[in-house]
Amino acid sequence: MPKWVLIVGATSGIARPLAREFAARGFGLLLAGRDLNELETQAADLRVRGRTQVETIAFDAADFETHEGFWHDCLEKCDGDLDGLVLCHALMPPQEQLQDGATAARAMIEVNYSSYVALLNLAGDYYEKRGLGFVAAIGSVAGDRGRAGNYLYGSTKAAVDVVMQGLRQRLAATRVGVLTVKPGPIDTAMTFGLEKLPLLASPESAARDIYRAIRRRSDIVYTPAPWRFIMLIMKLVPETIWKRLKI
Repeated sequence: MPKWVLIVGATSGIARPLAREFAARGFGLLLAGRDLNELETQAADLRVRGRTQVETIAFDAADFETHEGFWHDCLEKCDGDLDGLVLCHALMPPQEQLQDGATAARAMIEVNYSSYVALLNLAGDYYEKRGLGFVAAIGSVAGDRGRAGNYLYGSTKAAVDVVMQGLRQRLAATRVGVLTVKPGPIDTAMTFGLEKLPLLASPESAARDIYRAIRRRSDIVYTPAPWRFIMLIMKLVPETIWKRLKI
């Protein structure tokens, strides 16, 4: 029987190559997302490429009443033995749209943060009892320091970072790895059309970094790696200076 990994937001730009990384190594995959047709197409490709078991399951991050049932359905599909969970789903509307009233911002917060809390609470209980496995969540370098151009989106990633820190401490006595992924700009549909993106990386290189970090049981991974040092410098800039910078 294969080890099973659940990828939520499986059709996202990073999730697709990450699923291929797992499939190539014989993991069984549960692919979750809103578009079942797209998931089935992706699953068929993975079955051929990886010659492994792939199942699909519908998931709507904004439909909180279904989250507990979704989690139990996932466990049922893998006979109650889920080796890992990766949360990849997110919204990133333009900052101007998020500042225009509360509707868009609330929708983003529910998907990017509240749904993560709901799933991580369920996963925390499960992995605390199981005692081994891994949980990974896609954050962002945008969560390390607030910038005028994306601070509302960044705030949701900062919140996920804190949740993952707490979960990491909660599960420290177990053999469960808890990984926070902090990508810089990745060449996906989410960043399409945005200008002046430094160190723009491919989804495939990000997926390789994430897979290696999971296997090494790392706590945090920046991808590409230089972002770790870039963000360290940014966090050290005093607020009196930071607020005047045009970055």
